[in-house]
Amino acid sequence: MASYDLIVIGGGPAGYVGAIRAAQLGKKVACIENDRAGGTCLNWGCIPTKALIKNADMYVTLKEKADEFGLSFDNLSYDWSKVIGRSRKVSDKLAGGIEFLFKKNKVDYLRGDGAIAGEGKVSVTDAEGKTETHDAKHVLLATGCKARDLPFLKFDGERVIGAREAMLLAEQPKEMIIVGAGAIGVEFAYFYNAFGTKVTIVEMMDHLLPVEDTEISQALEKSFKKQGIEFHTATKTTAANVTGDGVELTVEPAKGGDPVVIKGDVCLVAVGVGAVLPGGCEKLELTDRGYVKTNDRYQTNLPGVSAAGDLIGPPWLAHVASFEAIHAVESMFDPKHKSKKVEIFPGCTYCHPEVASIGLTERACKEKGIPYKVGKFPFQASGRALAVGEPEGFVKLIYGEKYGELLGAHIIGAEATELIAEMGLAITLEATYEELENTIHAHPTLSEAIHEATSDALGHAIHI
Repeated sequence: MASYDLIVIGGGPAGYVGAIRAAQLGKKVACIENDRAGGTCLNWGCIPTKALIKNADMYVTLKEKADEFGLSFDNLSYDWSKVIGRSRKVSDKLAGGIEFLFKKNKVDYLRGDGAIAGEGKVSVTDAEGKTETHDAKHVLLATGCKARDLPFLKFDGERVIGAREAMLLAEQPKEMIIVGAGAIGVEFAYFYNAFGTKVTIVEMMDHLLPVEDTEISQALEKSFKKQGIEFHTATKTTAANVTGDGVELTVEPAKGGDPVVIKGDVCLVAVGVGAVLPGGCEKLELTDRGYVKTNDRYQTNLPGVSAAGDLIGPPWLAHVASFEAIHAVESMFDPKHKSKKVEIFPGCTYCHPEVASIGLTERACKEKGIPYKVGKFPFQASGRALAVGEPEGFVKLIYGEKYGELLGAHIIGAEATELIAEMGLAITLEATYEELENTIHAHPTLSEAIHEATSDALGHAIHI
């Protein structure tokens, strides 16, 4: 038995970040993980999927744009096992990097299943079934979430799969059905379609990426149609027939209508996630959706137990989880720390074209009755976008009409997920359109589109 100032259960973006931050504060810390350091994000989510998407981007560019760039070659092909294998190598390298950071910061890395074993006690059961119990002044739950299936469409790991299996398929399916058009659904749709799989998406809401600004979703739908991705929006899945040969889904319009049967070799279910709770949490207070309840300092109803990351509810994003973990840890050890709950955060989707946003959508501004101005700038008018062969998409900025402050930013196009960071800083600092317009953006860059969209909101854009 060892005694710690903090034991973190879970080694993902909340867990390992929280553990390292506590160690930086001079505390004795242990982090428990039953898979590998980095959690779902690094090993089975954020990182390996981006590696897969990079492979798809390269293949599509060579296949469809080689002549545009003056290139020619014969017999372009790909090795599916190497496509999948590269993503695993990237994850393994980064997981090893986190294990190094544990050593560097003197965090004890405990492999096994963690559980609350009583007030101030945490147990760890390793792969061989051996259990050890340790004392902990504080405990941080950071066990994340797992994919949810549907009552009539249960995961079997072969025909009905989640995201984890989708990035490991030994054989590329000829036809894939994807239920759910959030970030996970559309990213895998892009990836598999790029390599020639026939992809059909089924989404119950009115648009792909339904949380995004409606114009952005519509632009993505237009792009996906050009790419050959089929989708049924405002459509619900009502029944499924799973056989050894594939999956048949019965779908129908959400508002009523004739049912249609869709067939595929594999069905990826991407309809959401549910919290993963460690053992000993029977008395933990949960929300009505099964997520862990926390107060403004990330404390649960159990004495000495805090929680951060996906298991405390949406948004289920790695960068949000890390933010929460740092505030949870600093709240534990500094009574004067002004803890912050997540309010403004960027959302990113890494399909092609990329989608990124932060703040209010135009739809939300209308619902809230907020007077606003909109500025837009298309990448087809950007010199840099044309030079690199990425003219698709646009920047859309929403400013408050009364004070001119940035309310929301929405980008679809090349490097959208990188460009959004400037918009996050602008909202954090309550920047106005005058301040953004007076910020000189280098030429030629994609970020000039932000400057031009701001000018457009004021009615004096130069290049459109």
